Amino acid sequence: MKHTPVPLFLAAALLLSAPLSAAPWQPVPGKIMTRWAKQVNPEAPLPDYPRPQLVRKDWVNLNGLWDYAVKPKAEDRPAGWDGKILVPFAIESALSGVGKTVGPDHHLWYQRTANLAKVAGKRWLLHFGAADWQATVWVNGKQVGEHKGGFDPFSFDVTDALKDGAAQEIVVRVWDPTDHAQSYIPRGKQVERPGGIMYTSVTGLWQTVWAEPVPEARITGVQPVAELEKSTVRFHVSTTGGDGLRAKVAIHKDGDPATPVSAVTAGKGTELVATLTDAKPWTPDSPQLYGATITLEKDGAVVDTVETYFALRSIAVGKDADGINRLLLNKKPLFQYGPLDQGWWPDGLYTAPTDEALKYDLVMTKKWGMNMVRKHVKVEPARWYRMCDELGLLVWQDMPSGDRGIRDGAPDLVRTPESAACYEAEWTAIIGALKPFSCIVMWVPFNEGWGQFDTARIVDFTRKLDPTRLVDCASGWTDRPGIGDVHDMHHYPAPAMHPVEEKRASVLGEFGGLGLPTRGHMWVESDKNWGYQSFKTPEELGEKYLSFLRQLRPLISKGLSAAVYTQTTDVEVEANGLMTYDREVEKAPAQAGEVTRKLYEPMPAPKTVLDDSQATAATWSWTTEKPADGWEKEGFATPAWKQGPAGFGTQGTPGGVVRTEWKSTDIWLRREFDAAGPARELALSIHHDEDTEVYLNGVKIADLPGWTTEYSLVPLSATATAALKPGKNLLALHTRQKSGGQYIDAGLLDLAPVGK
Repeated sequence: MKHTPVPLFLAAALLLSAPLSAAPWQPVPGKIMTRWAKQVNPEAPLPDYPRPQLVRKDWVNLNGLWDYAVKPKAEDRPAGWDGKILVPFAIESALSGVGKTVGPDHHLWYQRTANLAKVAGKRWLLHFGAADWQATVWVNGKQVGEHKGGFDPFSFDVTDALKDGAAQEIVVRVWDPTDHAQSYIPRGKQVERPGGIMYTSVTGLWQTVWAEPVPEARITGVQPVAELEKSTVRFHVSTTGGDGLRAKVAIHKDGDPATPVSAVTAGKGTELVATLTDAKPWTPDSPQLYGATITLEKDGAVVDTVETYFALRSIAVGKDADGINRLLLNKKPLFQYGPLDQGWWPDGLYTAPTDEALKYDLVMTKKWGMNMVRKHVKVEPARWYRMCDELGLLVWQDMPSGDRGIRDGAPDLVRTPESAACYEAEWTAIIGALKPFSCIVMWVPFNEGWGQFDTARIVDFTRKLDPTRLVDCASGWTDRPGIGDVHDMHHYPAPAMHPVEEKRASVLGEFGGLGLPTRGHMWVESDKNWGYQSFKTPEELGEKYLSFLRQLRPLISKGLSAAVYTQTTDVEVEANGLMTYDREVEKAPAQAGEVTRKLYEPMPAPKTVLDDSQATAATWSWTTEKPADGWEKEGFATPAWKQGPAGFGTQGTPGGVVRTEWKSTDIWLRREFDAAGPARELALSIHHDEDTEVYLNGVKIADLPGWTTEYSLVPLSATATAALKPGKNLLALHTRQKSGGQYIDAGLLDLAPVGK
């Protein structure tokens, strides 16, 4: 995405809009930084055009050093300033140059001067990408507007507040209660006291501040709606400036208006339809984008011109050839797999240091073979969604959470009218701002019961705001049966799924969370660094991650339609990223992309090699007395061993089907079986509580520490697969119990049956 050149008549405005009393700027030391922090230019941070879905050539970037002050709420505008802050980085961040916490009892004030000279026939609009949370804006001492909401862009027409001459004073006051008592605002993962899965608070301006001169009769928005079957796109053009306005559209190669695309356009007023010849749909493998030039005419004369873009794609839930509900992209089933993407930075918090940094996480996501991103309880700058459109990444967009949470199984939260109105206003604004981006295929209004209220009504509310996309009623824990388009499970660490349903698709909204603290690359290096399952070496973590990918394959064959791995990067004390928080160490194994891409291939149903005892009891030989060496090998004599039906354990152990009581510390089991032939990709179906060794024909094929709370799939190595032979085989287990309930049962599957 290229930076749009600024016309000559605005070049001086850019130069003169620097702060009048610029001071040296340095990032706040004390925390790890990304490599891009060194590239931040305090005179022009984040210089790229901030609104890719509606581009004009004339604009002024107002990022840079501003005066700032933190004052008690009771006080009026500061008489003096505390120093300089680098906009658009939140005051708590290192890149702001300040690194202070504001809190709910204080206001954060900003001030700068900018050259927004009056232009005949033009109106000046002052834009804010996002300000967390309540922002009040003055220009030359005149209040021009107030906005509530931390995640949506807003603008004010400041023309009538401008003075004659060059310099115009801009003052912004921000108040942010974060998670303070009685606060109900959407805030995502920000808290006053960060720890665990909650992070440092973010206050103030955290996206680009900019201005543009616009004609009085102008385009205020363009919403393209693709109709894939007809190869058409409908443009809903919003305007202001009176009656008699007529829009026109010209389709061209994305990013190159000089290269037209064959299309037939029709329409009157501001509702346009373009039908493309030889149209190509957008997919993750081929993210075809088209550009469009929209001109607005009045009385036959062009009064405004903007550039936008679009893609042809559809998203729906529908049945595959086997009658299983799937997520359909362009009417074809496509398994969606990607990371839980928090979008946090150690140096900029909510704000990436540069656009190169912002794109890096997405490039790595594609490298790992993923085709989707779940943007978790945060909204990104518009440029990020443009990058997803360009790279071919599907997006599930969360609503940032707020208010109180509910527990699994609890009824919906009863919000106050003020809280409900706050949620609905911001969700409306977020969806309105993001609708033009084709990458977004799912809206997620609630996560894990955080602030969840009026679920059925909010899903319907979301559908009315955007009927072209899917809605996940609640990601994890607090599903409301039959509501929304998907039934979303959160399951850590190993993957799992809900049973398939008649009307909704089954998705795994979170799993994984494999942790590996990496010395020298942690926000805080202490025993508080954590993951849902922790490892000591990259090799151990990599093998477990690959095993989870392989475990997804039989779930896909059963009906799983999507999975979200936690997570893209470490964040603060969390050590469960595929990269470290500073993006310096990649923890994903080298084979990740190759193994992931297999998830999108047709999935044969696994072949049962040896039944476990979930449904029907199988008989095993067993003993609780330590046997002699060689007990795991064929031909070992077991005259004193007992015979009994599996599973073995104590009643009440989660997920167990106990048919033979086992209460001692250790148990050894053997089971002979016949195999019809070799396997291609052997896996265990096993429920173990606790540590278990598994042998096949005397070869150790698995060493499983800890416990599970249900039957899970454990893909095995090529060596283990080779140990299976046609005819007679022996599976042998040794399980050791340490505390609590206990259980053991196992079977074998071939994930890639021969001949399929």
